[in-house]
Amino acid sequence: MGTYQALIIPNISFVLPLTVYTLTSFFREMPWELEESARVDGCTQGQAFRKVIMPLAAPAIFTTAILAFISSWNEFLIASQLSNEATKPVTVAIASFAGAQPNQIPYTAIMAAGTIVTIPLVILVLVFQRKIVAGLTAGAVK
Repeated sequence: MGTYQALIIPNISFVLPLTVYTLTSFFREMPWELEESARVDGCTQGQAFRKVIMPLAAPAIFTTAILAFISSWNEFLIASQLSNEATKPVTVAIASFAGAQPNQIPYTAIMAAGTIVTIPLVILVLVFQRKIVAGLTAGAVK
């Protein structure tokens, strides 16, 4: 307890169903004739996957990665139980803010910290906005 592995493994196990669900629905709609045509053109199965399938799946993979990152970033309950002072994530650190008086809650400091912690997520979504939209809509249109 209190190690980074103790935080990483539960986060992976919580995010895995979301990623499997998202990528399964995308790959189910992908035309596999493209891979077959690459195999006919002389590609091995690995080359067909790397050169044909992966570029087509990039929007879905980016979308899934960003959703998994946001889900892991915002996770609080398991992180509060499995972390210590050295491995405390931001969400747990913000929750442990203390006021100047014994029963005083530092609302302004908590709100300021929450705003600062949100900035990397906003930047990440703004940078990959086109990939997110393309990944969310790619599996929906037939």
